[in-house]
Amino acid sequence: MTTAGDDPRITELREQLTNNDVRIVEALNARLDLVARLKRVKEELGVDFLDPAREEWLLQHLVSESRGRLSEDGLREFYTELLALTKRELGGR
Repeated sequence: MTTAGDDPRITELREQLTNNDVRIVEALNARLDLVARLKRVKEELGVDFLDPAREEWLLQHLVSESRGRLSEDGLREFYTELLALTKRELGGR
């Protein structure tokens, strides 16, 4: 009987997925660093950290730029969660 770990195609695809997931985590950390820098600049200027209009613009922009399998609903759900996570991680409300 063959197990999932015995098939080289499964092993290769899992390796590719793991590598992709590592890049996603790296991109998330880079995004958090950029948002932290933006937050500091906004604080220096006395500008509110949260900008709902910018968040909506970003969602619209990403929907228009998205190419691939991710649906508009899926993209909106993902970015809504990402923005909420960013606010939690950086202490924004």
